Amino acid sequence: MLIKAKKNCLWCGKRIMGGVHTTEYNDVFCCEGCYLGYTARERFQHERDEIQLSLVEALAAALDAREHETGMHSQRVACHTQVLARQFSKDKSVLQQIYWGSLLHDIGKIAIPDFILLNPHPLNEEEWKIMRSHPQRGYDIIHDIPFMAEAADIVLCHEERWDGGGYPQGLKGKNIPWGARLFAIIDTLDAITSDRPYRKAQSFDAAKKEIINMSGQQFDPEGVEAFLAEEAVLRGMVEVKCTLMTKNQ
Repeated sequence: MLIKAKKNCLWCGKRIMGGVHTTEYNDVFCCEGCYLGYTARERFQHERDEIQLSLVEALAAALDAREHETGMHSQRVACHTQVLARQFSKDKSVLQQIYWGSLLHDIGKIAIPDFILLNPHPLNEEEWKIMRSHPQRGYDIIHDIPFMAEAADIVLCHEERWDGGGYPQGLKGKNIPWGARLFAIIDTLDAITSDRPYRKAQSFDAAKKEIINMSGQQFDPEGVEAFLAEEAVLRGMVEVKCTLMTKNQ
């Protein structure tokens, strides 16, 4: 579409005074060449994003299958973490990294032997040492992928604690990436409200009580405030999960 406007071309930056090409979002271009260049780039970026998302989700599905996880745990915690992350950022690229890092948080468990990963009994000290290596192993797997630098930091730090008592680095407070701090809250929410071999799923309120009690210890207090602000949304998401779990039993 052609209109008359006094703006800068979105593609080349040239100041334009006369007729311009526009998109449906009122972006303006000085000529057809700039318009076509921009739309081609947007189409390429969309296709690239779709390919990247498919790759990341395939990796997460492979891990869930190996852990005999049938409840879509990885996708669930990734989506729930987004609810909190939007309290702190509206940047699409930042939120994308949070999603990917949350989705692949346990990807390092691919490198953990089955006799440890799938062991239904309590682990001994040496086995726990190997199990606790999974954040570093996960980081090592994905940190060299060019589009996953920030996501890799979440994978590395998702077992850290606000009080410094986590692993693998014993980071404390805001030295822990904020995405990892938010994920830790959601991971606990999902763990408490999901069935485990040794117990049945507990209620959202039981999870809420634990998260509040651990504010300032395991969890970032600001993250807990965001959790409480989004309680209605998260409660509804957990109820949907629990309904599906019941139907599949």
